[in-house]
Amino acid sequence: PAGPSPRAMISQFYILSLRGDTIITRDFRGDVVKGTAEIFFRKVKFWHGDAPPIFNLDGVSYIFVKKNGLYFVATTGHNVSPCAVVELLTKMAKVFKDFCGVLNEESIRKNFVLVYELVDEMVDFGHPQTTNTEHLKSCIHNEAVMIEAPKTGLNLPQWNPRTVPSNAVHRPVGPTQNDSSRNKKNEIFVDILERITVLMSANGFVVNSAIDGSIQMKSFLQGNPELKLALNEDIQVKNQNLGGFPGGYGAVMLDDCNFHECVDLADFGDQRTLSFYPPDGEFAVMNYRITGDFRVPFRINPVVEQQTPHKLEVIIKVRADVPEQNYGGNVQVSCMLPKGTASVSNELGSATGQSAEYLPADHKLIWNIKKFQGGTECTLKSRVTLSSPISNTSNVKKEVGPVSLTFEVPMYNVSNLQVRYLRIAERHKSYNPCRWVRYVTQSSSYVCRF
Repeated sequence: PAGPSPRAMISQFYILSLRGDTIITRDFRGDVVKGTAEIFFRKVKFWHGDAPPIFNLDGVSYIFVKKNGLYFVATTGHNVSPCAVVELLTKMAKVFKDFCGVLNEESIRKNFVLVYELVDEMVDFGHPQTTNTEHLKSCIHNEAVMIEAPKTGLNLPQWNPRTVPSNAVHRPVGPTQNDSSRNKKNEIFVDILERITVLMSANGFVVNSAIDGSIQMKSFLQGNPELKLALNEDIQVKNQNLGGFPGGYGAVMLDDCNFHECVDLADFGDQRTLSFYPPDGEFAVMNYRITGDFRVPFRINPVVEQQTPHKLEVIIKVRADVPEQNYGGNVQVSCMLPKGTASVSNELGSATGQSAEYLPADHKLIWNIKKFQGGTECTLKSRVTLSSPISNTSNVKKEVGPVSLTFEVPMYNVSNLQVRYLRIAERHKSYNPCRWVRYVTQSSSYVCRF
């Protein structure tokens, strides 16, 4: 007798905008009621706090991931593995980004025919088939419509002929409708991205710190040649006895790391070199984690004084502890103020490109610094008027704070992990691709207590 039929994975898939508009929708099995997109959006919008990635309503499971202002949602009436569906949605979003070049509402709308073709190749009757960009390239026939990436606030002069704009990497892996010679260019992009978590006390002492790093790559090389990527010779991994250069003072000490399945680690032990044939699309060559001491990029010094029972003065000093030639971009400092705050007047330093405002609904003070040059210091002085006095002066520090920071520092990384070189294993004189390397440091959770 035939065995039980395998459990279906998903019944419906859709992509929604932040306004709740359905951009893409596909019903694979017809076994879940219509109109679930509206039910899902209403539930998520009015959830107290952030909605969990999976919830069940009237026997239907809703599983979603949110990326770049879009909801990628799957529904099912079956008992499926939530982790497997979250992984599927994440991989699908990555495939859309690979084929459209950039992942946002405009690119999905303009490439909706291509996106529907991708959905039908990736999922069949609710069962995942493949989310491998290389496999999909051979069976996708629609061409992508290129989207102009939005301009960032920082209008920096392109003074260096050896640089390309940061949006050059947002190129579809497949053919595009307005194909130009630029799109056929032989090039490879490498991003060393580090997200840092820091908790510091009011006197500047770092209580806890960690770096989550990733070497991301996107290849547009013809012929798929073997590449060799060399990192610092003094990299050491905890509890692993790597050969080669011994790690002395200033060596990069990784707590742990993992590599993409395409990477050959034969030369990593002795020469810290990774060999691989790059797959199509964007992929992480290596992920790593560091929890040792490192130089934090921003020092925060917050002070609060109670001048009268109804008046507080909050002074926040931030120093950019990065080299003078670097800068923090789109730095945002936020500080929680007492619930009884009636009004706030802010006094900023002389530096331009700064703004500060109080958001009464969130009891939060927001201070924006467009471009924070390395080696400089910025100060915000806020006079807070309270509607009801804080009875116990020792409670003032409990009512104010913490201070948190979000930022991005281009062309700088905290760990000192460097790409020594990126070479093609067997080079021919006629084959000389462009290799672009970029370093970015971002805040993950950067908090200072009062």
